[in-house]
Amino acid sequence: MSGRKRLAAGAGGTASLHPSVSPPSQRPSGASPSPGLTRLRKLILWGAALVLLPAAVGAGIVWKLSSHAQPHPQVVYGDGTNGPAGMALIPGGQFLMGSDYKMAQANERPAHSVRVHAFWMDRHHVTNAEFRKFVEATHYVTTAERKPDWETLKPQLPPDTPRPPDSALVAGAMVFVGTNQPVPLEDYSRWWRYVPGANWRHPTGPDSTIEGKDDHPVVQVSYEDAEAYAKWAGKRLPTEAEWEFAARGGLEQATYAWGNQFSPEGKQMANVWQGQQPQAFPVVNPKAGGALGTSPVGSFPANGYGLSDMTGNAWQWVADWYRADQFRREASTGGVIDNPQGPTDSWDPADPGVPVNAPKRVTRGGSFLCNEAYCLSYRPSARRGTDPYNSMSHLGFRLVMDEDKWTELHKRQQVAGQAATPGG
Repeated sequence: MSGRKRLAAGAGGTASLHPSVSPPSQRPSGASPSPGLTRLRKLILWGAALVLLPAAVGAGIVWKLSSHAQPHPQVVYGDGTNGPAGMALIPGGQFLMGSDYKMAQANERPAHSVRVHAFWMDRHHVTNAEFRKFVEATHYVTTAERKPDWETLKPQLPPDTPRPPDSALVAGAMVFVGTNQPVPLEDYSRWWRYVPGANWRHPTGPDSTIEGKDDHPVVQVSYEDAEAYAKWAGKRLPTEAEWEFAARGGLEQATYAWGNQFSPEGKQMANVWQGQQPQAFPVVNPKAGGALGTSPVGSFPANGYGLSDMTGNAWQWVADWYRADQFRREASTGGVIDNPQGPTDSWDPADPGVPVNAPKRVTRGGSFLCNEAYCLSYRPSARRGTDPYNSMSHLGFRLVMDEDKWTELHKRQQVAGQAATPGG
């Protein structure tokens, strides 16, 4: 997603885009009639497509790494002694990454053989409560809370785009607002708005709150914010290959993280629009409180590795740069790719009005907005590219830790415990 929410609000505090920052290039088809303003809105809101395209823990636990994903993996949770607390052990192994299934987009093809090493992964998204502890400890200020930086904004816009006046660069973020009636689905600026004052504490605007939602995924965080949290927590973002292997939960090439049926025996398996909202996307009912939004982590069944919400609820940042052709590039090498770390640059020719090499990071998993009619991204193979400085009301993250990192950390804890013991 290359949407540039940071250009968005004028000093007056409205959700409209400032007309003086519009690039001079031709407006894309389907744009609203307001000249100048709409072109910039389309650039900013193209990122919304990221939403809308089609316990057993004991001493001495030993995992035998399999050469293939296991159909019925053992769930191993860390408890702070036998593995990091709040994380699940992902055994590693070989699997088919991507998909050739009929639902798969071009950027998910072809399926190709990849091997990942064992690692630990957060059992759920980083929550509001967890992110608050980080902010309180470090006094960190998120991207959405800062005045947008033109130097990070400029690469996402056509080369001839003039610098906007400072009055147009107002802190805020992208918010899904929905519509009150059915609309054509080619123009997502109809259901997304840049809202000044929206940030992780106020996900849908300054009048919103996360009070009572400590156990919900933190959203309105950029890639930069996720990286800062990871450094503080002693963890890292997963690679794209690690994320997909973990999301599949040991199921080889299943359509969903839980199998091949969207709602087995009528059971809702993830927080997505499909099956929960009574009206077609993007229509919301204000009397019913609008869109559902995020749900508490763990509200739906965990996958085979004991991970909750690997698809649905909120999109998740991963470490890799995004290239639309990365899977084709990997498949062309032949053989099994061992522990891939992703490309060294970005490339996305499918983002109108944005330079093809504009910086983007991969986002995975889909969100509460995904639906059958206009989003099929609640699948383990679905992938999108997102401007690393962008924040949205349906985008969060979870982290991983390498086994050797945990071993090192655990030894330090043991030494510290011995030193604190009288006579130790």
